[in-house]
Amino acid sequence: MRKNYTKNDIMKLVEDEDVEFIRLQFTDIFGNLKNMAVTVSQLEKALDNKCMFDGSSIEGFARIEESDMYLYPDFSTFEIFPWRPQQGKVARLICDVYKSDGTPFGGDPRYILKCAIEEAENLGYVFKVGPECEFFLFNTDENAMPTTNTHEQAGYFDLGPVDFGENARRDMVLTLEEMGFVVESSHHEIAPAQHEIDFRYDEALVTADNIMTFKLAVKTIAKRHGLHATFMPKPKSGVNGSGMHINMSLHKDGKNIFADENDKNGLSKEAYYFIGGIIKHMKGMTAVFNPLVNSYRRLIPGFEAPVHIAWSVTNRSPLIRIPGTHGEGTRIELRSPDPTANPYLALAVCLRAGLDGIVNKIMPPESVDCNIFEMSDEQKKNLGIEEIPATLNEAIYEMEKDDLIREVLGDHTYTKYIRAKKAEWHSYRSQVTEWEINEYLNKF
Repeated sequence: MRKNYTKNDIMKLVEDEDVEFIRLQFTDIFGNLKNMAVTVSQLEKALDNKCMFDGSSIEGFARIEESDMYLYPDFSTFEIFPWRPQQGKVARLICDVYKSDGTPFGGDPRYILKCAIEEAENLGYVFKVGPECEFFLFNTDENAMPTTNTHEQAGYFDLGPVDFGENARRDMVLTLEEMGFVVESSHHEIAPAQHEIDFRYDEALVTADNIMTFKLAVKTIAKRHGLHATFMPKPKSGVNGSGMHINMSLHKDGKNIFADENDKNGLSKEAYYFIGGIIKHMKGMTAVFNPLVNSYRRLIPGFEAPVHIAWSVTNRSPLIRIPGTHGEGTRIELRSPDPTANPYLALAVCLRAGLDGIVNKIMPPESVDCNIFEMSDEQKKNLGIEEIPATLNEAIYEMEKDDLIREVLGDHTYTKYIRAKKAEWHSYRSQVTEWEINEYLNKF
């Protein structure tokens, strides 16, 4: 639960808890956590929004001629890092990025999500989200550099001693709880060395902040155990990749408006419209949900990753699933995003697409309540079931066709994002892979 700290509260906490360093954190448009550290002597200056940094040094942020930017700390995000020394402690504040004229920077992902949240609030809605984050724990080499090696062979829900990462995962959960997370469950996932930790849903901005904190904590605790935690979607071929399923609901006057006990699926009109909006914009959003070349290694049939643009209340093969809980627990689960997605941008486009569905009363197609993976191409065609883009290049092409995505991201982020992803794709397709050498060198 976020605390409504004042400036004086933070100054007193820092003194009482013997905090020496404060990390002013923010996120770039590609979902990378950045920070500027200040000592306690500079804290008051930081809390007065007077800490400046060079925005031109952050990829995708600003040009040199307009590079002076300021960090505005969100007091409610003050947290002491449990893993740092207990004398001379280290704390953090998550910040919004502002321009030198005192206006929000349009390329700040947190601001983009805030704008989407404000649009929902204008319609009377509160957007709540619960993520399911998967990751791998791999061995490191003699230089403490990451590998993709693991000696364990554990599977879904296995436990120690088969699960070699059990102790690290336990420490991650305890650390997260010490930082105020409510961890609902943690377990070994399907692939060897793959894990999942789920924490309680919250309002969208809090959840996006929590995802960034979660990644930092997981990586830090893994390193203390001599392991490397990676959120790379598909670090090894032949096994399941890592996803970040997003569970969503809209609330009005304290009630979950997606629930309707009189409907056969337990869903309200707003829930159906929200699904309709997601389906309408799904192709255009994919480059935000799955931002890497590697993301599309996960999104292939045969490894449980959803690629079909459909929804269901009974099975997990479509892109959108309605979990079995009803009433206040009613929610929509989007299963395609992976944990490399920028959570602020991912939640912003999700929300705006869903709101587009509600405002324009976009009904989704009929639910698909059988296993799509076992359908023939003809069956899928007859039902009008399409697939999400199969490569980053296709996803960028679809993103450029969807005007809503440009509107949500704003011209600055939209342009920088597409330019960077096109460059990433060009760099990738310029490579000659080991597979190609093994497949073709001896034949031709």
